[in-house]
Amino acid sequence: MSTQTIEVPTDAELLQAQADLWRHSLYYLASMGLRCAVQLEIPTTIHHLGGVASLPDLMAALSLPLVKMSFLGRLMRVLVTSDVFAADTSESGDELYRLTPLSRILVHGVIADEHHSQKYFVLGATSPHYTEAALGLADWFKKDTDLPVLSPFEDRYGVPLFDEKTALLDKELDDVVNQGLAAHDNLGIATILRECGDIFKGIESLTDCCGGDGTTASALVKAYPHLKCTVLDLPKVIEKAPAHDVIEYVAGDLFHTVPPSQAVMLKLVLHFWSDEDCVKILSQCKKAIPSREEGGKVIIIEIVVEPSLGPIIFEAQLLFDMVMMVNTRGCQRDERHWHELFMQAGFTEYKIVKKLGARSVIEVYP
Repeated sequence: MSTQTIEVPTDAELLQAQADLWRHSLYYLASMGLRCAVQLEIPTTIHHLGGVASLPDLMAALSLPLVKMSFLGRLMRVLVTSDVFAADTSESGDELYRLTPLSRILVHGVIADEHHSQKYFVLGATSPHYTEAALGLADWFKKDTDLPVLSPFEDRYGVPLFDEKTALLDKELDDVVNQGLAAHDNLGIATILRECGDIFKGIESLTDCCGGDGTTASALVKAYPHLKCTVLDLPKVIEKAPAHDVIEYVAGDLFHTVPPSQAVMLKLVLHFWSDEDCVKILSQCKKAIPSREEGGKVIIIEIVVEPSLGPIIFEAQLLFDMVMMVNTRGCQRDERHWHELFMQAGFTEYKIVKKLGARSVIEVYP
């Protein structure tokens, strides 16, 4: 038997590796700390306190027992280090906590056109069902299976996520993930309209596939009053949609039919589905639109995995891909992967109009 050897790190490398190991092994505590802050409504409380709050202010406003004050301080220190909150020191030496852009989108109960609280996104992403599915990854990899391969979530619980059956597993989870999905989907639509609103100019009709309660469609018709907008979604979603004078709601399944229009929009839809299913969806969208000469196109708003966007956004994209792998049959795709899907669905050309943070706006032409 041959003797196996390993390169021994230097003292400096060893100490750094140990610190890195601690960070990677304990990252889940940062997520749990964020979940705790959302559950306690700390971002909303700081907002109601005028945007700045000391530790005693928070303790009083949250009605927490004083014996827990030092522990709350330790939680806040981690969240400040993670840029969830910012902190200054007052003249008396007390820490004063402020909201950051991240914690502003966690403020709940505020009504504003461009504000979509991400509270339920956090609660869904850190839920016991999500984390338990991820804990079973090693066993899932070892398990031989027939195609299609079930996600670890579906393999563990026997039902898909974001499915009518999810409520049978856990009604509260189903409510949380659907509210989180809606908030996640609608966040940034105003930015998209400002940064690349030209993609909607000249369009007379548009179908928003999986458009939910019509929040995005409402923003579109407000910006382009001439636009005839149709929202396609499942019957259980459409029956809860608010009445609207301009927007038409259609209950249906985008795998079988998409209401005809000059343009079709798929906003954060395709990453939930396998390549095979994406081709089916895109093929239905192609049938619903006219030729390119008549202005026909599909507008896709999705992640395009790209390292050049910087380490933070790239890491966020890869972590979101892991979320898809653990909980759905879908994935996040790079440009080459998207190109293959478009061509398989019968499209001739596409253009990445703009990259906005972790997402991209893509036009696909018949």
